[in-house]
Formats: sequence, structure tokens, C-alpha cells
Amino acid sequence: MKFTVSQSSLMKALTVVSKGMGGNSTLPVLSGVYLRAAEGTLELQTNNLSISIRHLVPANVEEEGAAVVSGKVLTNIVKTLPDAAITVEDEDRMVKISCVKSTFLLNTLKTSDWPEFPEIEPERTIELPSELLGRMVDKVYRVTSKETTRQYLQGIQLTVEDNTIRMVATDTIRLAVCDSSAEAAAGEPFCAVIGGQVFHDVLAMPSMTDTISIGTAEKQAVFSFGTTTFVTRLLEGNFPSWRQLVSSTCSTAVTLDVAEFSAALKRVSVIAQQNASIRFDVDADGGLMRLSARSPEQGESSETIACEVEGQSLAIGFNYHFVFDCVNAVSDAETVRLELQGATQPGIFKSNGKVNYLYLLMPIRL
Repeated sequence: MKFTVSQSSLMKALTVVSKGMGGNSTLPVLSGVYLRAAEGTLELQTNNLSISIRHLVPANVEEEGAAVVSGKVLTNIVKTLPDAAITVEDEDRMVKISCVKSTFLLNTLKTSDWPEFPEIEPERTIELPSELLGRMVDKVYRVTSKETTRQYLQGIQLTVEDNTIRMVATDTIRLAVCDSSAEAAAGEPFCAVIGGQVFHDVLAMPSMTDTISIGTAEKQAVFSFGTTTFVTRLLEGNFPSWRQLVSSTCSTAVTLDVAEFSAALKRVSVIAQQNASIRFDVDADGGLMRLSARSPEQGESSETIACEVEGQSLAIGFNYHFVFDCVNAVSDAETVRLELQGATQPGIFKSNGKVNYLYLLMPIRL
């Protein structure tokens, strides 16, 4: 094997496949990167038993061949090299890396131990705008659960039907739903629960293109874009039926200016570092909402903001960390609507736009 590729191309390729490198695996070969040079193309693969990533880059291939080297070591080497041509070649069961005046010899791992890349024939496939999908993931990603016993709660449910893309995530304390229209969503209905971290990692890859293809088959999902293929398993389990949790009516509705609400929440929460509860007092007669926090160690804080109120006055408490997640998700909107049923019922934040957003949050007892 002998090929030459630019430092920038190789560094970008290693960044793309880095999420698939194994960590403390019982199979040392999975901590490596599989390199295969053939027909003017360098193929890189990583596999950690949960996800498999393949990425192709153009290269000047003088001798075809394959090798597996430590992914961490190779990345650290390439990162320090100048943006110049890098030559990689076999040399006595090692790989020689040359760039300008620098030379490295790396031990190799057995290519025969490398798992075959999963070739999936998707039963269902959709093609979606990656920019829109990324915006939607950002709005629901923080709501995925960190609990390991119910892995399906670590996922995001993606459904595509009737030209509507919808993403749903919940950790049982809160629920986030966002939807948007897209012509690319037309076709047969599509539904899959895929890890929230997977969505986040895929859409953040430097090789991302304007559109992304998502397919499912045999309990696996495959993302395809440009010359990158990312395969992961679907999360199993009964994802919550979220529609029955969202009431169509409310006793109080508050329309808030997002920027003003965010600033007030940030100031009041300074006192709520030990106790994350913030009290929301809605004054229907005065068209006001008072935010307040109390801490035996720190003291008290409060701020009143003007708002549009429909219905009756009431008071309710929320964890301010969770409210901030909602505020950050709607930061691109001017206003957000808060719908309330009572002090012990969930509050529902809503924002409409290119991407419609709903955020249900369980209250804290005052």
C-alpha cells in the first residue's frame, strides 16, 4: 500500500470517522482506523460495535492495499503536520508516514480482525434538508434522557408523513416536539427512534452536505451524505405516546417576549443555585408575570415582566434549568406562549415559525 493525500483532506476525514473509534474495548483492533487505498480513493473506516462509519477521499494511489493503525495516534500525528502532501506506505509490518521533513513509523493491527462494514439495503429511505434537520435536532436534543435502563428515552423519534417532519424527545420530566414542512418529506410514512447523540454527531460532521438520506432496515439506521456512510442501531422499546400528554385546552395562557423573559430568568436564577425552583406568579388583571426565587443560603430575588395574559391568575413552580433549555430552543423567535392548567399540571411552552416547537414541563411543588 502506498498513497499520497493532503494533510487537510486527511485531517477532515479523520474528524469525520472519529466518533466511531472504540475506547476501552476488549477488541484492540476497534481502537484503530482501517485505511484502504484503491483506484484513486482512500477509504477510512471506524467501528465501535455500536456505530460504523465509512468515509472516502480522493488520493494519489501508487500501490493498492489496506492497513489498520491506532486512530488516536494517527489523528495526533496528522493534527501536528503542516498542510502539505502526506505519503503513507507499508514497511515491514508497519506504516510509514512522511510529510515534508517529518517521518513516523506506526505499528499496525491485523486487517483480518477488522469487522466487515455493514452493507444495508434499507427498507425505507427518506431524503431531508440537513440544515433544517440540524435546527430541529438542536431544539430537542437536550431533552433526551441520560438514563441507561430505558435506552429508547435516549433517542429522538423521527417521523415523516404528509410533507411534515417531526422530532420528539422526552426524559419523562419534560417533552419536546418540533415539526416543519418540507417537500423532500413526501412519500411513504417514515418512523424511527435513533439515539440523540447519533443525530447530533452526524449532523455536526464536516463532510455534511445540503441533503441527507436516512434509511432503516433490520433494526439499523443508515445515514448517507456525500462520500460518508454512518450506520447505527435503532433504539428498541415503546417510545411514549406523547399526544395524549398534551392538552388542547388551558385555563391560563401567557405570551412572553423571548429576549425579555430570558434576561429576567437569568437574573432571578442567580439566587436559585442551591434550589433550582423558580416561582411564576401570573397576574391576569395586571397583565404581568412575576418570577421569584428563594434560597436559605443566598437570599431572595424577583422580577416582574409585562405579558399578555388570557384566563385566570395562578402560581406555579419550575426547575429553571429546564426552562432555560426551552428558552434557548426558541431563541430565534420573538415570542413564546406558556399554557397552564394549574399549579400541579404540566406547563406547555409553544412557539410557531419555520419550525414549530412545543415543550411540556412538569412543575415543582411550591
